Amino acid sequence: MPANANVLRAFGVFFFWTAFNTALVDVVGSEQQIPLSVVKLWASAFGGEIKSIAAKYSGSQLLQKKYKEYEKDVAIEEIDGLQLVKKLAKNMEEMFHKKSEAVRRLVEAAEDAYLKHEFDADLQYEYFNAVLINERDEEGNYLELGKEFILVPNDHFNNLPVNISLSDVQVPTNMYNKDPAIVNGVYWSESLNKVFVDNFDRDPSLIWQYFGSAKGFFRQYPGIKWEPDENGVIAFDCRNRKWYIQAATSPKDVVILVDVSGSMKGLRLTIAKQTVSSILDTLGDDDFFNIIAYNEELHYVEPCLNGTLVQADRANKEHFREHLDKLFAKGIGMLDIALNEAFNMLNEFNHTGQGSICSQAIMLITDGAVDTYDTIFAKYNWPDRKVRIFTYLIGREAAFADNLKWMACANKGFFTQISTLADVQENVMEYLHVLSRPKVIDQEHDVVWTEAYIDSTLADDQGLVLMTTVAMPVFSKQNETRSKGILLGVVGTDVPVKELLKTIPKYKLGIHGYAFAITNNGYILTHPELRPLYEEGKKRRKPNYSSVDLSEVEWEDRDDVLRNAMVNRKTGKFSMEVKKTVDKGKRVLVMTNDYYYTDIKGTPFSLGVALSRGHGKYFFRGNVTVEEGLHDLEHPDVSLADEWSYCNTDLHPEHRQMTQLEAIKRYLTGKEPLLQCDKELIQEVLFDAVVSAPIEAYWTSLALNKSENSDKGVEVAFLGTRTGLSRINLFVGPEQLTNQDFLTAEDKENIFNADHFPLWYRRAAEQIPGSFVYSIPFSTETANKSNVVTASTAVQLLDDRKSPVVAAVGIQMKLEFFQRKFWTASRQCASLDGRCAISCDDEAINCYLIDNNGFILVSEDYRQTGYFFGEVEGAVMNKLLTMGSFKRITLYDYQAMCRTNKESSDSAHSLLDPYNAFFAAVKWIMTELVLFLVEFNLCSWWHSDLTAKAQRLKQTLEPCDTEYPAFVSERTIKETTGNIACDDCFKSFVIQQIPSSNLFMVVVDNECFCDSVPPITMAPIEIRYNESLKCERLKSQKIRRRPESCHGFHPEENARECGGVSGLTAKPPLVAFVVLLLLTIFSR
Repeated sequence: MPANANVLRAFGVFFFWTAFNTALVDVVGSEQQIPLSVVKLWASAFGGEIKSIAAKYSGSQLLQKKYKEYEKDVAIEEIDGLQLVKKLAKNMEEMFHKKSEAVRRLVEAAEDAYLKHEFDADLQYEYFNAVLINERDEEGNYLELGKEFILVPNDHFNNLPVNISLSDVQVPTNMYNKDPAIVNGVYWSESLNKVFVDNFDRDPSLIWQYFGSAKGFFRQYPGIKWEPDENGVIAFDCRNRKWYIQAATSPKDVVILVDVSGSMKGLRLTIAKQTVSSILDTLGDDDFFNIIAYNEELHYVEPCLNGTLVQADRANKEHFREHLDKLFAKGIGMLDIALNEAFNMLNEFNHTGQGSICSQAIMLITDGAVDTYDTIFAKYNWPDRKVRIFTYLIGREAAFADNLKWMACANKGFFTQISTLADVQENVMEYLHVLSRPKVIDQEHDVVWTEAYIDSTLADDQGLVLMTTVAMPVFSKQNETRSKGILLGVVGTDVPVKELLKTIPKYKLGIHGYAFAITNNGYILTHPELRPLYEEGKKRRKPNYSSVDLSEVEWEDRDDVLRNAMVNRKTGKFSMEVKKTVDKGKRVLVMTNDYYYTDIKGTPFSLGVALSRGHGKYFFRGNVTVEEGLHDLEHPDVSLADEWSYCNTDLHPEHRQMTQLEAIKRYLTGKEPLLQCDKELIQEVLFDAVVSAPIEAYWTSLALNKSENSDKGVEVAFLGTRTGLSRINLFVGPEQLTNQDFLTAEDKENIFNADHFPLWYRRAAEQIPGSFVYSIPFSTETANKSNVVTASTAVQLLDDRKSPVVAAVGIQMKLEFFQRKFWTASRQCASLDGRCAISCDDEAINCYLIDNNGFILVSEDYRQTGYFFGEVEGAVMNKLLTMGSFKRITLYDYQAMCRTNKESSDSAHSLLDPYNAFFAAVKWIMTELVLFLVEFNLCSWWHSDLTAKAQRLKQTLEPCDTEYPAFVSERTIKETTGNIACDDCFKSFVIQQIPSSNLFMVVVDNECFCDSVPPITMAPIEIRYNESLKCERLKSQKIRRRPESCHGFHPEENARECGGVSGLTAKPPLVAFVVLLLLTIFSR
């Protein structure tokens, strides 16, 4: 039996082995064998052909030869980053100083004019109202305050019609434009016109200059016509602007207490919420706050922030606004508990060393107080009274007004009564006057600078102009009012951020280098990665564009070493590896940057310069005669970077129409002695013009040779040099160009601009010298519809990494021409009989041409052109990543916008808008006037259409953080073969680098399908934070630097000026408006 058992066992093993091998043969037999040698042949044939075309038509070898001829006459220098950043900071300091001096002259003129003026309650004065100017009635007569005001388009103001001889005045819609206080203010401030004009004559680079009055009117120079919105409203109130608030007051810590007891039901709670929202509008990035709702218990509006304060940046304020909608009224109001909590919180927060370390205030919003709570004030606030108390009585009843006014007066604050939604804004503004008193009494004219913001008035070709504002407060100098500390207003002027960029010599920063500046809060003033707009049909501002932190764009610095050093006004150097995205964020360049930084004195800003290691750290000087250079600048195809500052053409009006090229020529020939130009840059432009001049004749000879380019596959040849000089040659007529936008102002990424070198230049600089980089331009649309291929190569002076890249040249050809060359090469074979064992025409294989970032340039399915290879061949791309042929690089976008479904009702946010709030208030007033009913009766019913609308989901775009991948080929891997185990087969592939290029041929077995392997996409994924992490992010405060000056208190301050009860008398235009609206409402 044992012998028989062994025989059976042996037979079983033999049977299993036979079956296994049979199965294995079946699977392996299904594998399509792709010979590497054949693919290598195809790649070599295509590479040789396409490089020959690119080199021939671009003239790259000729240009390289010409620069080599001048090699002995060229001096190569390593850039001293610290010296460079210090020099740039000094230039910016001088420019900023000129702007602040212009503002100082306005302050002096305004204070002198007010000192000489005597208030006249009956003053009649016809001024130029910015809304009414040039308006006529039905009979053709000019309206009152709307006299003829000459407006002429001016190129310095982006061709807006302006009056550079006079200013005009804007008055908010909710104010009476003939109120005696406004008329008197407009009258005495008329004397600013002379100073406006004089400032503009002294510094023609100035744009808007203005005076924002504490009374609400806004005088602007040059004068311009203001247009109301579709509702006939101009919501602008200068006193709500950051430049006004920053200049008028010192930094502050604020706790807002909101009464949510049962008596606050209905419209009172709505008014209270609007009051809170208006207070939030007056807080800036240097302020800190929290909001507590109270009845018999305390309810932090954001429970996560129990016991602390947060910075009043836009994101935090919006976060709290959303939570205001959740407040509802019930119970009994226990104000003593709320006051104890507020005092304790301010005291503890002050001891942490965070916050403003300056002014502190409690804002109390309630419909009454049964006590004065003097024991609480004696415990926490007397005798120093360091915390000011501002009280807002909601509603018409005045029964509790005395208690609330006493609290404010006893604590250096202000009391006001708010009866309607329309009263909110004016009454909230009163607290700013109180906080400005110490500064006024000290007569400290602190200069303030704002963070970057968009001025939609001066929209340029991109639809935006980023600005910063320099502003100073204007005080009453009258001795009899000194203790009252009367703030007259604030004067300011805008400085476009592009003015800063003009002081930066881009040619000194190298191809990938850039300069950037941040505020004392770490927010970006200028940075090439700042993206303030997003597109959805048209470009819109991102909600938080003005508070993008440096750490959100230089995110590789996880410990904020660079950011914190700059915030603390240090001078130094920092280095790190960075991943910079290009080409609409689809490609990535990995490099090491050296950062150099210092402060800009006289401002809250710090300046940084980033230089990339290698060629980015070197600069060279060439030398040719002016005569030689001028001769070679004359060619019509020569152009210079419009956004670079070779000569300052803004200083004199007669120079503003000049191009930079015209300005250089006139400067060098002595025809414009007043022109101020960068001599060093111009000398290098002349050198590049001379060295690159022979290529024009070379291109012309190619174009005239009829046997060349007969199928017109190559359309454009171009070159750019490190000085921003460009030459372009068309091999076809302009009307025959496939890509009409290429190298035009519409194609921002492919031309020299203030932020960066052209994309084709930057990518070529990172290729191996002598090789070409090929790419298909990405469309902004979801489907890529590009019909051209761009090829470019860099020209280096020397043959090592330290050599500066002196130029880049390239061509643009038709995609169809490029693809035809590929298919021709892929049909070649090495067999003697001419019969090929395999061809890209075979259905058994798919052939692709992809670039070093994995994008398809050629595919048998034309629709796949421009797609990421992983979307089409997910299994193969996954294998390439596993094998190390490609690597995935994870990137982060902290300025992203994500679609989200948000629960919303029209009531919540419409009532937090001041003008919708005003219209709601008018409805309420009408009910009161007509029916004399109490608030909770008919008024509540009529108001219900604004407060009780059903919640619904609404899809919106909201700021978010995203993570997304980019892919880069491994340079050391030239060829790879691989097999992928799929469900029931093995899928084979071959990848072979195309010589002298950034391209790869990929041949894939088409008979084995790997449907179980999902495609690899580049779609961004939103980073979602759980509630605990959201709370931590809210609480965490990055290092910031407080403003240097603080004017929290003054011993001479007159605290008796602390408010009173407001009446319900409407201003004349509001009466008419209410009557008109009443007729409209009841006619429905």
